[in-house]
Amino acid sequence: MAVAGASCSSSDTDALARELLLVALEDLSQEQLKRFRHKLRDAPLDGRSIPWGRLENSDPVDLVDKLTQFYGSEPAVDVTRKILKKADARDVAIRLKAQQQQRLGSSLVVVSLSEYKKKYREHVLLQHAKVKERNARSVKINKRFTKLLIAPGSGAVEDELLGPAEEPQAERARRSDTHTFNKLFRGDEEGLRPLTVVLQGPAGIGKTMAAKKILYDWAAGKLYHGQVDFAFFMPCGELLERPGTRSLADLILDQCPDRTAPVRQILAHPQRLLFILDGADELPALAASEAAPCTDPFEATSGLRVLSGLLSQELLPLARLLVTTRNVAAGRLQGKLCSPQCAEVRGFSDKDKKKYFFKFFRDERKAERAYRFVKENETLFALCFVPFVCWIVCTVLQQQLELGKDLSRTSKTTTSVYLLFIASMLKSAGTNGPRVQGELCTLCRLAREGILKHQAQFSENDLEQLKLQGSQVQTLFLSKKELPGVLEKEVTYQFIDQSFQEFLAALSYLLETEGAPARGVQMLLNSNSELRGHLALTTRFLFGLLSAERIRDIERHFGCVVPERVKQDTLRWVQGQGHPKVAPVGAEKNDELKDTEEPEEEEEDDEDDDLDFGLELLYCLYETQEDAFVRQALSSLPEMVLERVRLTRMDIEVLSYCVQCCPAGQALRLVNCRLAEAKEKKKKKSLVKRLKGSQNTTKQPPVSLLRPLCEAMTAQQCGLHILILSHCKLLDSVCRDLSEALKLAPALRELALLQSRITETGLRLLSEGLAWPKCQVQTLRIQLPNLQEAIQYLVIVLQRSLVLTTLDLSGCQLLGYMVDCLCSALKHPTCCLKTLSLTSVELSEVSLRELQTVKASKPDLTILHSKLGTHPQPLKG
Repeated sequence: MAVAGASCSSSDTDALARELLLVALEDLSQEQLKRFRHKLRDAPLDGRSIPWGRLENSDPVDLVDKLTQFYGSEPAVDVTRKILKKADARDVAIRLKAQQQQRLGSSLVVVSLSEYKKKYREHVLLQHAKVKERNARSVKINKRFTKLLIAPGSGAVEDELLGPAEEPQAERARRSDTHTFNKLFRGDEEGLRPLTVVLQGPAGIGKTMAAKKILYDWAAGKLYHGQVDFAFFMPCGELLERPGTRSLADLILDQCPDRTAPVRQILAHPQRLLFILDGADELPALAASEAAPCTDPFEATSGLRVLSGLLSQELLPLARLLVTTRNVAAGRLQGKLCSPQCAEVRGFSDKDKKKYFFKFFRDERKAERAYRFVKENETLFALCFVPFVCWIVCTVLQQQLELGKDLSRTSKTTTSVYLLFIASMLKSAGTNGPRVQGELCTLCRLAREGILKHQAQFSENDLEQLKLQGSQVQTLFLSKKELPGVLEKEVTYQFIDQSFQEFLAALSYLLETEGAPARGVQMLLNSNSELRGHLALTTRFLFGLLSAERIRDIERHFGCVVPERVKQDTLRWVQGQGHPKVAPVGAEKNDELKDTEEPEEEEEDDEDDDLDFGLELLYCLYETQEDAFVRQALSSLPEMVLERVRLTRMDIEVLSYCVQCCPAGQALRLVNCRLAEAKEKKKKKSLVKRLKGSQNTTKQPPVSLLRPLCEAMTAQQCGLHILILSHCKLLDSVCRDLSEALKLAPALRELALLQSRITETGLRLLSEGLAWPKCQVQTLRIQLPNLQEAIQYLVIVLQRSLVLTTLDLSGCQLLGYMVDCLCSALKHPTCCLKTLSLTSVELSEVSLRELQTVKASKPDLTILHSKLGTHPQPLKG
């Protein structure tokens, strides 16, 4: 597709414009030229003007250079005409206009950039005033958009984890108001401004809605004032599906109100452009035939090359990029992006959940009733922090309230909410037996085929072949799109939301008949690492549908018998996975924290895939909500490792459930994990409220992010045997909750605190838990940078614990007085210690003799040290 005006030589037009400017300015008298310079400094472009120091002594030739550099060649002619009138040189302005029309041609006198910018903003406001919801209902974006929590994304965490021991101020997630959006491209302390901002978050968290609100607010003049002239919304998935080739200039023209847009002038100032790339996780790697990203904005090529060129900033390297992506793809995108600044979309705060309910329901009474019902269900209310889940819940409640009913039962997983939503939609559509059930099975197979082929859009022919054209399920679950074609519009269909396609694809495996080929589930579960991230949500839905309760629901709603082999095959697959590393959603490795040499790039990518795979396995197990199934699955994973992650509430919810279900002998290792939750920024209280608050002197102790995990450890069915905290900063609130867990955990026999930062208050709290009469910890491994502060509390534990039999201080630095304290505690009559490991500990001769004395006085005590006649095993960190 050719760009409008592309055939006209840009260099010829520039030369003509410069000639016209020079002739006009040379016609001025010295007095007129002086007035022209003075008026010109007051002719700003988006809040900026040519500095007076560059204008004061400029002759006509210099002025032409400065005008064309600052405004662009053709807009400079329009600006000059206006300034000439203000400088009392109207006759020269009239001649310039006549020559402009004669020499450039009236048909080619392009609308000035500033005028077209206004026209384009008005067009964006009109086009994006409404957004279509997933059931094709159009709503006004300003009335439906509800603020989201946005927090700084995973960056360098070494300073946060290994910095000063005192508790830092909690990082706060900000609500997505205009101020927050404006800060996305703000420079850092050194004045460096990011050109690429990545909004990352799980499916349905509101990234696309936030991106569209940013575009709308920019057009309304609320965002990036004086920084961005044009902003363009690029839906990656949709652009990839379009047939044929097109250039970036063509994609820009598609979004303009007409085909006469000054594309060349727009692209001539890339530093004033913003491209919003929505759904960048849908971009596959470039094929061998398309080895390099596009670098020319006028080259007609595939949509993938154009989008890859923008992402890598090889195409328009000075342009701003706002990229949205799912968490699972954020790590893989890092290699394609140039110095990105990440922000994590965390969904609704509790306050904004309520706002969303009242925006969704037009009837305030129904809104209050629905909100109160969900608020009373703690788990479902927590799930509503995801905007898409919140929309599903509201839709289901609205349907039942209109029927005069109420939700009889809810569940705590996304799968169960989706299943309830789909069943509700089928019932409300008046589905009638085998025909619609057959159509639904066919649609599920179409969804599966699309997911496996990375296909989101389907043709009319696809639906006709499957006899779905005009069917009830097509109306319910598919939305129609019309794309411009060569001769006529091309009609395509896609699922009302991608997550619906993923859910129905998972459902297809349970709707198969008993005699169907068995390789379907195995094909999904054994997909290669390249597809694994793309299939993650489908796999998670599959696990969620496998619980006995969900299977009963499926058989009741869809009139079928679910094959038993699906669940059996899935469990066998999990049990065959060996010992993968496990990390929660959003986990990203930080190279700065590595103690060893950096691996080769390919090896690093493979390791990231392993981490992602382990994380998805935990989330899949959580989705089942079937304790026996999870316990069987975890029996093949004796150690869970969470490494270099910033834990979220959802991560802790998942981990807590798995820990509560873990079989006897399980170990959990947290390495370099961020254990402080990002909190919503609170508004300043009024003076009256602050004075009232100051009267209340009793403060409740803060709740740590790890409290649910600590509570899970105390469950009677929890078989967690070993807990290792390595290179973590343990805030006092974490130590308080962990101390309570140590007092009651029925199966915990070993605790390791390795190179973790703990305050003296935290040490005291942990010692109270370890010394508690019912504490079951028998082995304590310590490697702390502040061991001199810990030794006094360690002595208390040794003297009071009834079960502690092994103390491992391998690799520690023990000064003489510290050994004295240890020996004193070991000699205490209530000390039950049987083994003291001092591997790789340098000891003075005095300390060695003192330990020999203790060993002689307590023959049942084993002290492991090379100079004490023992050969200890090295400490596993």
